[in-house]
Amino acid sequence: MTRLAFAACLTACLGGPSSAETDLLHLTPTERAILGQEIRAVLLTVPELLPLDRPAPDAADLYAEAIGSDLARLKAHAEALFSPALPGFGPADATHTIALFTKPGCEDCARAEADLRALSKRHDLRVTLLDMEENKALADALQLDMAPSYVFPDQMLRGHIPAIILERYLAE
Repeated sequence: MTRLAFAACLTACLGGPSSAETDLLHLTPTERAILGQEIRAVLLTVPELLPLDRPAPDAADLYAEAIGSDLARLKAHAEALFSPALPGFGPADATHTIALFTKPGCEDCARAEADLRALSKRHDLRVTLLDMEENKALADALQLDMAPSYVFPDQMLRGHIPAIILERYLAE
């Protein structure tokens, strides 16, 4: 049975394409349980739909291409992100570096900067401050679309990160 045949079978089990039960996003708990039983029955009947003889892929393998692409972009733009000559705070030769992209009027951005300023007093940390609007080309090159965004030499994270999480990163 192909996946298309499976989909047709599933549609038929649910009452056909015009049935209200085919709205899989709005199933009642009872309908969800019935659907689960039907899917299980089909998978047991047609095991080639779900090859169990293959090991599950490693999560790192699933994202290896995206991770490699991100790391290449970080390397290509390292000078524009982490140069001690850029606006920011902390020692120029700090062990840890973070570039913080912010936007004017962003409360989370102000909180992120305040957290990083406090952390820079306790850790060997240099923070580059980059306005997302003034550095639009760089933000676009890094595919950053949210403020605040934290750029580390080996990863990019979007949205405010609680200070306790940043503290763990800096302690490593």
